[in-house]
Amino acid sequence: MNVVPSASKSAGFTAAAPAKLALIGVGKTYGEGALGTEVLRGIDLSIGANEFVAIIGASGSGKSTLMNILGCLDRPTRGTYLIDGIDVSELDADGLAALRRDTFGFIFQSYNLIATASARENVELPAIYAALSGSKRRSRAEAILSSLGLGHRLDYRPSQLSGGQQQRVSIARALMNGGSVILADEPTGALDSKSGAEVLTLLRDMHRAGHTVVIITHDRSIANHADRVIEISDGEIVGDRTQPHGDGPAPPARPVAPLRSGKAANLLAGFGSLAEAVRMAWRSLLTNPLRTALTLLGMVIGVAAVIVMLAIGNGSKASIVDRISAMGANQLTVLPGLQGNQPFQRGVTITTLTEADAEAVAELPNVSAVLPEIAGTVTFRAGSLDHSTQVTATWPGLPEAREWPMAQGSFIEEADLSSYATVVVLGSTVASSLFPDDPSPVGEYVLVDDIPFLVIGVLSSKGASAMGGQDQDDVAFVPLSTGGLRLFGRTYLRAMTVFLEDLDKSDATGAEIQALLDQRHGTADSSIRSVSSLIEAVSETQNTMTALLGSVAAISLLVGGIGIMNIMLVNVTERTREIGIRMATGARIRDILRQFLSEAIVVSAVGGLVGCAAGVAVAMALERFGTPILVTLGPILLASSCAFLTGLVFGYFPARKAARLDPARALTGG
Repeated sequence: MNVVPSASKSAGFTAAAPAKLALIGVGKTYGEGALGTEVLRGIDLSIGANEFVAIIGASGSGKSTLMNILGCLDRPTRGTYLIDGIDVSELDADGLAALRRDTFGFIFQSYNLIATASARENVELPAIYAALSGSKRRSRAEAILSSLGLGHRLDYRPSQLSGGQQQRVSIARALMNGGSVILADEPTGALDSKSGAEVLTLLRDMHRAGHTVVIITHDRSIANHADRVIEISDGEIVGDRTQPHGDGPAPPARPVAPLRSGKAANLLAGFGSLAEAVRMAWRSLLTNPLRTALTLLGMVIGVAAVIVMLAIGNGSKASIVDRISAMGANQLTVLPGLQGNQPFQRGVTITTLTEADAEAVAELPNVSAVLPEIAGTVTFRAGSLDHSTQVTATWPGLPEAREWPMAQGSFIEEADLSSYATVVVLGSTVASSLFPDDPSPVGEYVLVDDIPFLVIGVLSSKGASAMGGQDQDDVAFVPLSTGGLRLFGRTYLRAMTVFLEDLDKSDATGAEIQALLDQRHGTADSSIRSVSSLIEAVSETQNTMTALLGSVAAISLLVGGIGIMNIMLVNVTERTREIGIRMATGARIRDILRQFLSEAIVVSAVGGLVGCAAGVAVAMALERFGTPILVTLGPILLASSCAFLTGLVFGYFPARKAARLDPARALTGG
């Protein structure tokens, strides 16, 4: 780190004391090569602590560029700039921001106040980046504004203040952090003569209070109020003179302590500006409510779509699983043939399972019931009505095992098996088809493939099946013995259903059944399937469909994110001057990044909350129309998190663009 000596032989230096600000051979060129424009040409300048200096020059002389370099808003192309002996070239962007925050206070011709903030909030701004607590910075801002005669205008916005009052707010902001150097760029240029005189008096008072005051002006009458006048022309210093004033000699140099300095400020500034970033983000949203609403719309639709699609997918899955479970989750189905064979292919006959196998399986532990089945399609006739349906020959106990109660009459009994009774139990669909005008067909006879059967019962209605939506009531049941002998002419089983006492032992029981059958048959010629495995397979398929629905809905979130990025880019363009103001008052790169990221996240968070509410409302409305819906906390949290991450991801590029703006150019709106 380079340190300027206490005395220097360079032109323009004051040798009596160490320089507060020192420029050695400083030049500034805009552009490169032959197209480059040299604005400053080897400036040598020293300004001591507690000096009152005016830099005067015509338009285009380079005085504004010199002020930007003095205030660390711009960097010189060449030469050395020292502040309290510190070489500015060795500082990064955050180091320069710390210097602006702790050392400088800026007063601009155009005031450069944030239009959406009150007078007090504009004055508080530098203290936010200095990590001063909210209560302390508010009381300090109010005290400074009151001392400048604006105690009754604390909550007024710049548009509600006169030019002189706006400039007083700008002066109060310059004083907020206790910076030792006040840089005033044409401070009276936009004011009437009376307001201008008041501002010059305030600058003189600031000088007496111990500040180093530097005025940049083109007006010689304004420059004559300073103790030292430096004239610049065509990028070079052409004059440097001192002039005594009637108010006595300049006061002795007094250090002006900043609110915070060094590492403490750098460490705490981020925490101090976080709440302000969120508050300003919310204010920015309310400034353009229509644009904000349109931006939120994309996010709301995206989040709501994710919740609704996942609710439909999960609801369908739960409905199917429940309906399959209603078939009996505690059951195993034993099929003839090995896994992978097709026992029911047309023309294919597999004769490995018998009623004796069912009787043997019924004796195993953990088996509560066994229902062997022989099935086929037959034609029923009652009077002049015919109905073709599936008849299943089985054992007694089906209503209890399958939780399928009787609506009328009774089910098959053991006596019916032993006597080969020609009795039949009808499903509700078959009963209504054959006996449309008879609500109680029990006791009636029907022809089953021209064999008369007595109707002894009607089962209650079960509705459509979970798999395929087939009508479960379009069936009929006869005794196993009767069906095998009189209807189908075979005794081998199509399948047997085994009901378990303890579902947790289903795997072990299935293994025992398989071993028993293999032993009885002398070979492996049967296979076992469980409802739980069917539920698992269906669940996996439904999960895939739900993920697909969620992915389609997530596209809406992507569109919403693009909308946020677009509006944030517009915000950066519209608020370039505000960004420059924040940088001039000490905002670091991370502060600007945080500010605009906060705005993007607030937009997405609000959109996420509204979208969650809308999604739940739409899902509930669909449920009232009969759509299976299952709204759980998981999809809501997922959609909210996606909204937050969308704001973070899509807001980063505009925020990064804002954080990397050049302070000097940003202040001019360029």
